[in-house]
Amino acid sequence: MSYATTVFFSCPFDREYRRLFEAIVFTIYECGFQPRSTLEIDDSDEIRTPKIRVLIEQSRLGIHDLSVMASGPDVLQDLNVPVELGMFLGAKAFGTGVHRRKAGLILDVDVTRETDEESLLAGMDIRYHRAEPEEAICHVRDFLYEHRRARHFLPQADEIVERYYEFRTALEESCAAHRIHEDSLTFRDLTTFIVGWMSVNPLALAA
Repeated sequence: MSYATTVFFSCPFDREYRRLFEAIVFTIYECGFQPRSTLEIDDSDEIRTPKIRVLIEQSRLGIHDLSVMASGPDVLQDLNVPVELGMFLGAKAFGTGVHRRKAGLILDVDVTRETDEESLLAGMDIRYHRAEPEEAICHVRDFLYEHRRARHFLPQADEIVERYYEFRTALEESCAAHRIHEDSLTFRDLTTFIVGWMSVNPLALAA
């Protein structure tokens, strides 16, 4: 696993976010990068914060979706994503060597917080997906394009969207055939299926 192509993906893990999660993980793979998530290690005995630190340390890029924070005024909302964003920004600001060159993409549902001048997020370049997988795919693809390896080909967003829905159909059919509920798939199940599907359905590279 190469540090240069590793992406730490921090996001809500609830059922409502499932389709966006799948679309973004699919896009990361489709663009030739490797997604990392706290979901990849299923060990209830492991303390969460050191695990996050290791994942951030191993990742040059970060994608942080603050959608859960936009779902209501309740200050007791899940704070995992903003905490992980803060850790990533801290690694870039206070780290040395390659960590100084970390880069991140911040996603959200809409512009509701952008107008709040008192917010710590004021002035940050946030991309809004309106809970639409197609828009999330576009933002993630464009971000990864800016940080791709030299001369590394990336498909256009509309091609990734088309292939994502082909993948979704295959995933649904496979789960139905094996009597598996999609919501029960683990992160490793999902990534294994994505990698397997891509190996059988390779992306046609431009000449």
